[in-house]
Amino acid sequence: MASFNFSPSDPSAFILMGIPGLEDVHMWISIPFSTFYIIGLLGNFMVLFIVGKEQTLHKPMYLLLCMLALTDIGISTSVVPKALCIFWFNLKGITVGGCLTQMFFLHAVSAMHSAVLVAMAFDRYIAICNPLRYATILTNARIAKLGLVGVVRAVFIILPMPLLLSRQPFCANRIIPHTYCEHMAVAKMSCGDITVNRTYGLVMSFVVIGLDLMLVALSYGLIIRAVLRISSKKAHPKALNTCTTHMCVMLTSCILFLFSILTHRFGQGIAPHLHIILVDLFFLIPPMLNPIIYGVKTKELREKLGKYTCKR
Repeated sequence: MASFNFSPSDPSAFILMGIPGLEDVHMWISIPFSTFYIIGLLGNFMVLFIVGKEQTLHKPMYLLLCMLALTDIGISTSVVPKALCIFWFNLKGITVGGCLTQMFFLHAVSAMHSAVLVAMAFDRYIAICNPLRYATILTNARIAKLGLVGVVRAVFIILPMPLLLSRQPFCANRIIPHTYCEHMAVAKMSCGDITVNRTYGLVMSFVVIGLDLMLVALSYGLIIRAVLRISSKKAHPKALNTCTTHMCVMLTSCILFLFSILTHRFGQGIAPHLHIILVDLFFLIPPMLNPIIYGVKTKELREKLGKYTCKR
């Protein structure tokens, strides 16, 4: 495919380098990138389609699964299309406004994704520890309100990041050695004092992720305590099995997310191209795996998927 050697006409624009040091193999790298992205989109849109079509799936658990699918689509779409433009067409330029917009949506959707995982942990806690009141505690309306709270929280926490950066003077060197506009990568392009930006980004990362992980850990601690109190030991694996799907999603999401946050700030010893590839996996692997995990582990969803697949 042709390369267009694009150089932005606007001297105030940023230049995203993609994966520095691996420019010669950008085309090959784009193959797994685009494949994972397409699989993730198909899987998540399939979840949204099935839950939307089936009235029997209009339940809190599946509404939360739809929220997870929407955030997965949002996370990957915030990054991958621009990365593929770099890999395929060498379109590296991005305006300052476009860069800050991408940054906002990327980090805001990631914060919403984290909030959804907390809500799913709460859902499992109610289902196991208080099953008789599950239908009255977790109604569809309450799930919608939890989703709205997650959106509002993400907007208010993330919005100061691009606003603070928009007030910064940027240097003549506007080359960002990355595939997307990450907060600290853009902040380092500034000629001014970025202490506030650096501190705010780091504190908010640990406040959001730390608080959410703490709430998830609390939920699972209460679940384990409730399961251990069950007299029948045969019931223990069955009760815990209802949480395995959510735990798998938590592991794939949180480990990669924490890695991406920490390596941007403390990863000087990691080779730049390896660092960028591993960080980009956060936007590809969880969105691709999550619908597969839920499709395999959730019997009702698996049956509905089989119904539509066989019909086709």
